[in-house]
Amino acid sequence: MRRWALVVMAAGLPLAGFAQDAVIRIESKHDAEAAGAAARWAGQFNDVVTFPLPRGWTAIAIGPLTPEEAGARIEALKKAGQIPQDSFVTVPEGDVVLTPVGDPASQADAPVAEVAEPAALPPDLPAPGAYLRLQSVQARAEADAALAEWRKTFPEAGLAQLPNGWFGVVLGPVDRAAADAWLDVFKDGDLVPDDAFVSDAAELGSVIEAGEAPDLPAPPTAPAEMPPLDQVQRALRWAGVYDGEIDGKTGPRTRDAIKAAILANRLPPDPGAAMRELIARRDAWRAEVGLVTLEDAATGLSVLAPMDRLQFDRTERALSIYGPRDGSGAALILFSQPGGQQELLDLSGLVTALGWVPQPVRDIKPGHVLLEGANDAHVGRAEGWVRDGRAEGFVLIWPAADAQGQARIAAEMSDSFARKGPGANEGATGKAAMPTQP
Repeated sequence: MRRWALVVMAAGLPLAGFAQDAVIRIESKHDAEAAGAAARWAGQFNDVVTFPLPRGWTAIAIGPLTPEEAGARIEALKKAGQIPQDSFVTVPEGDVVLTPVGDPASQADAPVAEVAEPAALPPDLPAPGAYLRLQSVQARAEADAALAEWRKTFPEAGLAQLPNGWFGVVLGPVDRAAADAWLDVFKDGDLVPDDAFVSDAAELGSVIEAGEAPDLPAPPTAPAEMPPLDQVQRALRWAGVYDGEIDGKTGPRTRDAIKAAILANRLPPDPGAAMRELIARRDAWRAEVGLVTLEDAATGLSVLAPMDRLQFDRTERALSIYGPRDGSGAALILFSQPGGQQELLDLSGLVTALGWVPQPVRDIKPGHVLLEGANDAHVGRAEGWVRDGRAEGFVLIWPAADAQGQARIAAEMSDSFARKGPGANEGATGKAAMPTQP
């Protein structure tokens, strides 16, 4: 097509669009960014033009064409994947100036690009896939601030310039089924606004700041069966999202904890599949940290404990003390003596006085005491029960640098803590003596 000869009087002059000229709008850019984007498109098509839009924006288009030519060509280009799927045909107003990109004189003699094999997309187009649209704003400065804020929750988020000239904070690309499922999960967890939605890559325009593909597993094709609820509750407690009773019964706390675990651990967005994976992770962790059943002869107590970090030190009346192995910084104290709530409170006072649980937060109930605290050096947890006329329990001391590991190990110990039989110290009378530090 040699329409340039009719409208270009000299190389470098802009084109005054005729009333019947149509163009294929493929992208919009801020004026400062338009030249680079237009040049990239000109490397793919030899009839790229630009024209001004309101509020400092520039349209990038293919043309000029007759409306019939434009209609036929846009369908072919979209089918070949050479232009965004939200491209459209428009007839500029009569006073709009079309500026060709490149050398108009050489373009006048160049044939119109044939639609053949799909060409590589310009480098600033988003990767194929589905994206979660988190927020849209109009100004670039506002968009940069919004992206920085969203990355506190979603470090993988990126920024796109939308075809309408606005900016969108997006999360992707991911599989479409995963995007739809996780949008519901994130909304239910109040992590994204109710007006967030899913878009395909072709609807995003161009990339301003690239993000990373998030690890959002797709849901199974069919809902997975929920494992036994007592196992689910133990796994949820291990994950730090459940502090209720291990009773094997469903309820609001268990259901809320399942949702929290899916969000916190990016588990499959299907409750049954998520809990099966969480249980598998817990089993793998238990094997990794070396939890074994410790049967303590002095107290008659049995508990799962990380014995690769501990070694027996000594007994002191009602106490059995295990110190650190190979400088691990860990310690374990088991205690058991005749008594009830008062003896349990006395033992908790001893734990506090010795600094085993620094600045403890106390949870005291009939028949049960829980103390948790930390300082710069270590994390401590003491838990005790009144059972069968005895006050008994444990204190776990762990390096402060591994607070999560301490919480998980303490939960396993609490769950497994039991009396296996009479202890060697059961003949001892009176309250536990003040021991030295483990």
